[in-house]
Amino acid sequence: MLKIDQYAYINRLAHVHPLEKVILSLVTMLICLAISSPATSLIVILFMAGMVILLAGIPAQFFLKLMLAPVAFLVLGVLTVAVVWVKDPAGLLWGFNAGRYTVGVTSQGLLTAGTLFLKSLGSVACLYFLSLTTPMVDILSVLKSLRLPPLFIELMSLVYRFIFVLLETADKIYTSQASRWGYATVKTSYASLGQLVSNLFTKANHNYQMLYTTLASRCYTGELNVLESSHVLSRRNLLLIILFETALLLASMHLAGFSTLVAGGAGK
Repeated sequence: MLKIDQYAYINRLAHVHPLEKVILSLVTMLICLAISSPATSLIVILFMAGMVILLAGIPAQFFLKLMLAPVAFLVLGVLTVAVVWVKDPAGLLWGFNAGRYTVGVTSQGLLTAGTLFLKSLGSVACLYFLSLTTPMVDILSVLKSLRLPPLFIELMSLVYRFIFVLLETADKIYTSQASRWGYATVKTSYASLGQLVSNLFTKANHNYQMLYTTLASRCYTGELNVLESSHVLSRRNLLLIILFETALLLASMHLAGFSTLVAGGAGK
């Protein structure tokens, strides 16, 4: 079982109704995505970090490692926004010549890239809050209560299950290869990695066939029924969520207007 899945069952917010956590995470993420304000994104990141670390009791070091995981992908993504190719280098903060063009960065490009980076990181923090505090079974039960198509929910459940199957299979193959010096040199490492990927998909297909046979032998009708934990909606928690989201929305609208003024001044 992954650490994320373990914490989802043993954290201090596990007893809270999953619908409350889904509403909090998704509405906060929508506000973070809808309003382009770095300050709003920072508030969302700090708030979700506080919820996960202080209220849920998740170790701060583990949460920080999770937050650092997508940073490399986000940096590469925002670089395409920050870096521009222009013929006229006027207005560039920094740049270098590349033939007839000048490659560099502008103050507006850096501001846009920073806003996009923080917005993406804030959305990731919201999803981490939901995944670290809510077991997948509870999330699926919320989706069922929202009347989502059963096929969509079953596919989510099976994909989630096969993530663990693939990780466990890959770990076993890697251990077997490493015990036979499969990763002793760079050359053997590439060869072993290719064999690992090939065998992984072969075994995954075999596991899929076995799962299908197992379900068919138990009269599978297109729906997987599992035991769901009983939760009670808290009016107090719902009121606190509404108050927080309202305050965040009003503050974000104010901060977004301030950010627009700052951006306009930087453009001039």
